[in-house]
Amino acid sequence: MRAMRPKATVQIRHNVEDADKTAVYSRGKKASDAPGTSGAQGNVYLVGLRASGKTTLGKMLAERLGRSFVDTDELCVQQAGMTIAELVQAQGWDGFRELEAKVVRQVGETSGQVVATGGGVVLRDENRDVLRDTGRVFYLMADPGLLAGRLAKDPNEAQRPALTDMDLRQELAATLTEREPLYMGVANFILQAGAPLESLVEDVLEKLKM
Repeated sequence: MRAMRPKATVQIRHNVEDADKTAVYSRGKKASDAPGTSGAQGNVYLVGLRASGKTTLGKMLAERLGRSFVDTDELCVQQAGMTIAELVQAQGWDGFRELEAKVVRQVGETSGQVVATGGGVVLRDENRDVLRDTGRVFYLMADPGLLAGRLAKDPNEAQRPALTDMDLRQELAATLTEREPLYMGVANFILQAGAPLESLVEDVLEKLKM
């Protein structure tokens, strides 16, 4: 049986260098340290809760870098032939997570992409391994209030189905509590999701040079 990795803790947040920067944290591991990747050719992965801006930022980054853009949720929809909400209704969240893990493995086999991931991609250890081993990971950190405001304007329920029966803000807070240690544990850098989009792009481009 595979040895379990120790869980990261939210205390890692205290290692941030400058709260005014949008990219403020590094695990100290460069993409060039990962098997089969390099800082120039490895993938750029964006992780974070739904509505944190991964797809919007990813498309702009891909354009600036001259790379292809990949959205793992969109690939899941294409392979399933149905929306995520329909897939979850038909097969449950476990069924969706199985397909998502397959898609993540496929994405990791190609280098030089900008990849927006689903909010729960970090829940599986195998997914986190792919992200760590095939590129650099940027965590779009956002508080539940910001995310709730964005979702109220653009709920997109077919692509972003509710996880629980809780109030949206309560659900986001509970989900963040569960997932933030995993985001922090896999991230090379943290981005403040509420920052202007152009600033986020410039910060990522700067960090990719490191």
